[in-house]
Amino acid sequence: MKSLYGKFLLMTTMIMVFSTIAGFLVTNTYYHRVIKERNDAKNVQIAETIVRHIEDSPDMDLSNYLETIGDIGYQLYVADEAGKDYFYGGEYRAKNLDPSAVKKVLGGEVYHGMREFPRETFMTGFFANEMTNTIGVPFKYNDRQYAMFMRPDIKLLFSEVHTIMAGMIVVVAILSLLAMLFVAKMLIIPITQLTEATKRIANEKYDTQLKIDRRDEIGQLAASFNKMAGQLQENDHIRKEFISNVSHDFQSPLLNIKGYAGLLKSPDVPAEERAEYAGIIESETNRLSNLTRQLLLLTSLDQSSRMVEFKEYRLDEQMKACVNKYRWWLEESSINVSMILEPVVYKGDESLLENVWDNLLSNAIKYNQPEGEITIELSQKDEAVQIMIQDNGIGMSESELKQIFERFYRADASRTKEGTGLGLSIVKQIIELHKGKIIVDSSPGEGTTFTINLPKM
Repeated sequence: MKSLYGKFLLMTTMIMVFSTIAGFLVTNTYYHRVIKERNDAKNVQIAETIVRHIEDSPDMDLSNYLETIGDIGYQLYVADEAGKDYFYGGEYRAKNLDPSAVKKVLGGEVYHGMREFPRETFMTGFFANEMTNTIGVPFKYNDRQYAMFMRPDIKLLFSEVHTIMAGMIVVVAILSLLAMLFVAKMLIIPITQLTEATKRIANEKYDTQLKIDRRDEIGQLAASFNKMAGQLQENDHIRKEFISNVSHDFQSPLLNIKGYAGLLKSPDVPAEERAEYAGIIESETNRLSNLTRQLLLLTSLDQSSRMVEFKEYRLDEQMKACVNKYRWWLEESSINVSMILEPVVYKGDESLLENVWDNLLSNAIKYNQPEGEITIELSQKDEAVQIMIQDNGIGMSESELKQIFERFYRADASRTKEGTGLGLSIVKQIIELHKGKIIVDSSPGEGTTFTINLPKM
């Protein structure tokens, strides 16, 4: 696979070649359409000035004068009516002037060889050192008719200034190319670093960070990569902790079931103890069943595999039914429940919201004081429905409040209370699926208040 630097070098070279060819083509077109005719007219004007001076000075030495014109940068060909030829200045590469052209000029016409010179690619006509690529004008000297053909001597026209300019163009082109290659290298270095870092991420080395301090798009990409790597590292930590917690929460009841099942095999176990052991096995089985159910629900919420089904139903009646479901537990724990429920018709997912009230109410009972109290309020605002569930139980500290919605977190670190540590995480996700908010207020020894605001859908 070609490297990005190699591709950039190839593209740069191709662009330079293409630009050079395109520049020549454009310049050639401009030369043939504009410059060539202007160049012909300019040289005709110069030639007419020369012959006018000759005609105005009959006593001058014609040969010496024309040699002087040749020495200052022109190639001259002079023919008289007697058929004699004279050359001054630089030598022509090709003496291919048609005799008919000489006759026409001797007859008084002006020859426009530069203008009529055949079109050639890359404006080579400008440099063609041929007699056909000249202009011709007639003149008289000492009562004899002459035809003078001339063109600039290209060798003499290229002065030191032109050489310096050409050298400067070459140097600028080389320096520009080197600068482009250097800039390309500087751009590709961080991309190479990013490629290597991506490979490390693919190998689950999430502690990878890019040290690229730039303020351009590559700098923004590096910052986004570092943020992504940090998030992946955090997710990996959560994943490992999740697996550890799941393994622990499955292992404990399984060990209990295995242990008590082994005891039940003994024929010497009294009936009373046998019933107790069976009750423990049943309790642990229910615990595993509850954990599995909550894990499946959490997974479906994470993957959005369960579509939220919004439909209108009586929210107050659902909450009354939830309290009645736990009436036996409330009476067993001697907990009083007071309810202030406005009749509310809410459009939401009835099944998911039932999980919310189940989790919050069971927590309020589980972590309450003996003979404690629970207050449940349901009220309807202009744009939302507000639910408050309050208890006067053991409460939580500020540090615990920051973590209660994390998966498998349990304020009861010793896990003396039954639970999975998933309930409040599920509650928060369901509330967010309904575009709502949940607020927790708690103090150790004073109780906990959950306030939920659900916007009307």
